[in-house]
Amino acid sequence: MFQNFSAKTSPETGAPRLAALRDAMTEAGLSAFVVPRADAWQGEYVAASDARLSWLTGFTGSAGFCIATTDRAGVFIDGRYRVQVKAEVDLAVYTPVPWPETRPSDWLRDALPEGGRVGFDPWLHTRARIEALRAELAGTGIELIAAPNLVDAIWTDRPARPDTPIRIQPDEYAGETAAAKRARIGAAVAAAGAAAVVLTLPDSISWLLNIRGSDVACNPVVQSFAVLHADGRAVLFIEPGKVPAEVRAALGDAVTLMPLDSFAEALSGLAAPVLVDPETAPVAVWHALEAAKIATVAGHDPCILPKAIKNPAEIAGMEAAHLRDGAAMAEFLAWVGREAPKGGLTEIDVVKALEDFRRATNLLLDISFDTICGAGADGAIVHYRVTEKTDRPVRSGELLLVDSGAQYPDGTTDITRTVAVGPVPAEAITPFTLVMKGMIAIALARWPVGLSGRDIDVLARNPLWQAGLDYDHGTGHGVGVALSVHEGPQRISRVSTIPLQAGMILSDEPGYYREGAFGIRCENLLLVEEPAPVAGGDPARRWLGFRNLTWVPFDTRLIDVTLFTPTERDWLNRYHAEVLTRIGPLVAPATLDWLRSACAPI
Repeated sequence: MFQNFSAKTSPETGAPRLAALRDAMTEAGLSAFVVPRADAWQGEYVAASDARLSWLTGFTGSAGFCIATTDRAGVFIDGRYRVQVKAEVDLAVYTPVPWPETRPSDWLRDALPEGGRVGFDPWLHTRARIEALRAELAGTGIELIAAPNLVDAIWTDRPARPDTPIRIQPDEYAGETAAAKRARIGAAVAAAGAAAVVLTLPDSISWLLNIRGSDVACNPVVQSFAVLHADGRAVLFIEPGKVPAEVRAALGDAVTLMPLDSFAEALSGLAAPVLVDPETAPVAVWHALEAAKIATVAGHDPCILPKAIKNPAEIAGMEAAHLRDGAAMAEFLAWVGREAPKGGLTEIDVVKALEDFRRATNLLLDISFDTICGAGADGAIVHYRVTEKTDRPVRSGELLLVDSGAQYPDGTTDITRTVAVGPVPAEAITPFTLVMKGMIAIALARWPVGLSGRDIDVLARNPLWQAGLDYDHGTGHGVGVALSVHEGPQRISRVSTIPLQAGMILSDEPGYYREGAFGIRCENLLLVEEPAPVAGGDPARRWLGFRNLTWVPFDTRLIDVTLFTPTERDWLNRYHAEVLTRIGPLVAPATLDWLRSACAPI
């Protein structure tokens, strides 16, 4: 199994570890210390050796941070984790803090009214984040101090760093050689007025050099640093033992390998000016360049946007991966429909079965994130991860929410389906229908070129808003191709200002969560493309729209058709007809019978 079900943390360890951290703070002359979820690569997923936040507090979510003072400790979490955090931390010593509603600067002002020294590890925070916090604390007497990592100092059994070999992503899937990418991005570096760029994001480096790895669970990125010169030459900072001979040969003479630990020192030898992204590069990178008196140019990582705009080969790979995955999902949902109402299944049984159906494709490399499988009330925990401790039966008459994905050689999938187990719970029908209305509204969206995800997010929420309901997460995130399942810069979110462009791939996943009762989420992946012109439309304007990549039926028993418009009903019927056409030939005969029933017109 790619997924394991052991409880990674325990609330009971929180108090003694916090006490040890406070002792270290006192010894270092600090009033507080900041412990982020992020590692030096600012990743959503971190290696076991970098899981400092969960080791200290017990909180295992993919975003958040802790600020500890001598007499209080706040665990800052967004809307996805408001329920989860209460079960994972010792509430006697840690206080959940709603974030971003509560700003860290406001919390610190209250916690340190007389001022103080707040320590942070400069490798774990970006310059943009630290500068923003420093500006907000101006005049308070609170000083931010770059310091050695105090958690590392007390973490006596810290796991070793990953050492698994890396591999080449074939050009047939990448759609562009690494040499061509280096030349293209190098030209962008020169256009920005820089001689070189420092790259710190593993997915940027993995995309640029067409390499893949297994340093962190679920995301096939290579944890490394890189410098790309304007002429296309690159230096990859990575442990040499992780680079097999065939990968070394494929990278070519224009890519130099250096040990990971030599990265900071090597920065002092770069020709100026150097392009660095303040939103992604650790503060320590800026400190090293400033100490060497090397001029810098602040700008976006030049790989991020080109990586987000998929080329034809990448789109073809994603289409193939989604058909393969759709067939596996259909086999799984047919199995759930047969077996779950009988009783005897637990959430872990469901997760194991789904992974087995994906393994049967013979192309599964990994899951793209730990499967979220929430039965009944567990479905209301937005990023719920079932463990042996929390595992519960899948009961008839309840909802089952399954959010999952897979990593294949040619693409990455992410899909959520919420189904009724046996009899349909009446109280879930209206909210499920409203969630579906919002999802369909995004799928049907058409907008002028230049708009961002912020401009269309309201389409998904409006049906829920009209009923006084909402959800506390974004509507959609970018998705990589055989890379990270959460990929920037594009999002469908009320805070996203990045214009959507043809070739971007995003999720479409509104939801609704009733704590203690059930959770609902419906999700497809969509490709941004230019739609066919509308007769009589304004010929001077350019438009964008979405095309579906995900082909798996929805549980129409949960839909109140009287709340659907004719357009929404037509969309769902056409979608299900295409599901049957596309994945029908790929499933077993018994599943095909189930699929025909599931895709019947409403």
